[in-house]
Amino acid sequence: MPRRFLVDDDSVIGAFGEEDAARLTGLSVGQLRSWDRSGFLHPSYAAENRRLPFSRIYSFRDIVSLRVLGELRNKHMVSMQHLKKVSHKLSGFGDSKWTATTLYVLGKRVVFIDPRTNERKEIVSGQRVLDIPLRIAISDARSAIRSLNEREQGEKGKIVHARFVLQNEPVFAGTRVPVAAVKRYLDAGFSAAEIIKEFPVLTLDDIEAAKAWSDKAAA
Repeated sequence: MPRRFLVDDDSVIGAFGEEDAARLTGLSVGQLRSWDRSGFLHPSYAAENRRLPFSRIYSFRDIVSLRVLGELRNKHMVSMQHLKKVSHKLSGFGDSKWTATTLYVLGKRVVFIDPRTNERKEIVSGQRVLDIPLRIAISDARSAIRSLNEREQGEKGKIVHARFVLQNEPVFAGTRVPVAAVKRYLDAGFSAAEIIKEFPVLTLDDIEAAKAWSDKAAA
């Protein structure tokens, strides 16, 4: 089973197999495979032969996109035909098309805020919308992933050099967060609480370990 990791910014530093992707997004494995086969949403890391074990591996961005699509398709019953049209209209956003802007639902149709005009529009028709009753919430994606990635108590506050992880750069045990990244925040005057907000997987013990590591490196 592929190991799962949080992200410290918008870049991907971990991967999620089908079962984890289904648990995190509310979609079924069957839906994930159907969307992959149809080309609607491919996993970022996929083997050419999808019959191989772990041949479909999803990135963090994939997970957030799938959470949005799960809300649209399964909860609000937006049709696949409409979603495919929305996907085409948002293609200018590239791989970020489902996460680059906040999406809404109105009458089983998808609405967004046009960044060029700051107006709410129905994506496919371009019609301006005045009343938006429902906003899709995706902000808890990180929280859902954290529940799958609880660190062992002994890992907190510990700095390690893990083989094959960030070219053996010092990281906090149980994560792929570089100690050097936290040091940059400390040097910039960020508080421990502010740093943990940026790196939710870290603890106060980790921040203290980073301070000690920084002092040792400076000496």
